[in-house]
Amino acid sequence: MPLKADAAAVVEGAWQSMMLPSDAAANPVSSAEYLARVRQSGAVSQQPEPVGRASEVGITAGVVARVYEPALPGIHPLVVYLHGGGWVAGGLETNDGTCRRLCNLTNSVVVNVGYRLAPEHRFPAALDDASAALAWATQHAAEYSADARQLVLVGSSAGGNLAAAAALRARDDSGPRIHSLILIYPVVDAALETESTTALATGYLLERRLLEWYWQQYCDESERLDPLASPMAASSLAGLPPTLVITAEYDPLRDEGEAFAARVQREGGDARSVRFDGQVHGFAALLGVISDADEAHDVIAAEITLRTQTSPDTDVSTHEKERTS
Repeated sequence: MPLKADAAAVVEGAWQSMMLPSDAAANPVSSAEYLARVRQSGAVSQQPEPVGRASEVGITAGVVARVYEPALPGIHPLVVYLHGGGWVAGGLETNDGTCRRLCNLTNSVVVNVGYRLAPEHRFPAALDDASAALAWATQHAAEYSADARQLVLVGSSAGGNLAAAAALRARDDSGPRIHSLILIYPVVDAALETESTTALATGYLLERRLLEWYWQQYCDESERLDPLASPMAASSLAGLPPTLVITAEYDPLRDEGEAFAARVQREGGDARSVRFDGQVHGFAALLGVISDADEAHDVIAAEITLRTQTSPDTDVSTHEKERTS
């Protein structure tokens, strides 16, 4: 379908701030100037949605998280959220609205992670922070009346990359058991060779050359085939938690996100993707600006509620056999 009017307005309004200078990839000064400009553009200004309580905690050296607790009493699901920003920008404010909305919609304790940014902290620093946050959240869950057995990992864009990689690391290194994985228009394939990456290379905010620049800031070219940098490079995606991938029609990352979900399912996992037609990368964070953002939050909240209502002690493979029998 055509680009929706609210998405088109966002593209037009943010075009100049998102435009990568033509010499940024080769010119360190131009690259640094663009990085400074991107970091100055923060979250959409809006009245914070009230939650029961929001507090900031130290996860590890240099890493702070904001913990949102619901107003309703009881034992709550535990959600760890990793923001987007191309690994180079963003922080606790970037998806503050999303975390507050999910806290209220799902009656969950949400941990919003301010991981270290590139290029000052290159791969695997941000991933290490994501893994540390998972460990911290499970260790401290009881302090916030949360159930560590109902752990949901959510990541948006570059945060989706970190979430997928952290789930692979947890699988392989006997890390925290993740009950559900939710990836919102994730970066999962450094090859940048999908049809959507080519067809949508320009004109929709997140351009192919900007993606290339983000990868350049995040890790060396020789590291991009590491599955913890590029999860689609993993020899196997089997054994990942039940996975939901949210994509947007006019997003160059659309096809790699959908391919990730399809591959998880093909390799025996429980996965699906939901595409929002007429939308662009980043739409889900724009609550109050893009109407589909509310629907995206409803889809994500429904997934969290569905997965956390499943017995935390149920083995994923057993549950899948029962579902398909």
